[in-house]
Amino acid sequence: MPGCNWLLAQDSPLTLGSRGILSGFQEPPAQFLVPHSPNCAGALGPSPAPAMAPGAPSSSPSPILAALLFSSLVLSPVQAIVVYTDKEVHGAVGSQVTLYCSFWSSEWVSDDLSFTWRYQPEGGRDAISIFHYAKGQPYIDEVGTFKERIQWVGDPHRKDGSIVIHNLDYSDNGTFTCDVKNPPDIVGKTSQVTLYVFEKVPTRYGVVLGAVIGGVLGVVLLALLLFYLIRYCWLRRQAALQRRLSAMEKGKLHKTAKDSSKRGRQTPVLYAMLDHSRSTKAASEKKTKGLGESRKDKK
Repeated sequence: MPGCNWLLAQDSPLTLGSRGILSGFQEPPAQFLVPHSPNCAGALGPSPAPAMAPGAPSSSPSPILAALLFSSLVLSPVQAIVVYTDKEVHGAVGSQVTLYCSFWSSEWVSDDLSFTWRYQPEGGRDAISIFHYAKGQPYIDEVGTFKERIQWVGDPHRKDGSIVIHNLDYSDNGTFTCDVKNPPDIVGKTSQVTLYVFEKVPTRYGVVLGAVIGGVLGVVLLALLLFYLIRYCWLRRQAALQRRLSAMEKGKLHKTAKDSSKRGRQTPVLYAMLDHSRSTKAASEKKTKGLGESRKDKK
């Protein structure tokens, strides 16, 4: 149309995150023509659609790209190996200490399994390799003060990569790092253990607390045992006394019944003896009286 000016405009870039797929990727901006003056009103019809510039890609995300991203991030997650060590260990000068190292892996134990121990002195910045296990053979590095004092005590079949350090010295204080690779599972973090060497190994607070709790529990168990033992002896004695009292009561009743029966048999005899004594006394009195009367008659 005459007097109508047109401008080539660009659509604002849209991220894939606004489309509901993934953020971090941007689509190329779409280009279209827009009227620049009021005389152009209605030139494109009642509902003009934005005109795409020649060669501009479609504004909708590609389904192939979305499928590739989904399969790479969801269907094939990255496996990570996990290494375990103690947080810290204590040792006395001249003694030995075991540095334990184990791991978890989603794969079977590989023939290419490897363990690597590194040592960083206390206050130092650089770590040096002191031990390496690979292809079923332990290798002690010839560098450093541990070359003649390290002993391999691990068992790869049990996922154990522990080592022993003999003849400890104050200079052994530092951090030991265990690194494990079990191809194809090689991605993961290392684990660190700190060694403290003392003239005499200090007693840990947890050990003291455990000993105190164990002692208290032992005293309580001993008190309960004594209580139940005393109670058992008392109950047993009470039962013996009860049996004795029952036996005595039974014997007393039997004796009372026997005495009563004996008294019952003796009562008629006593009455007979009393009657006989009375009759004898009466007869003697009568005889004495008769003699007295006869003497009076003779006079």
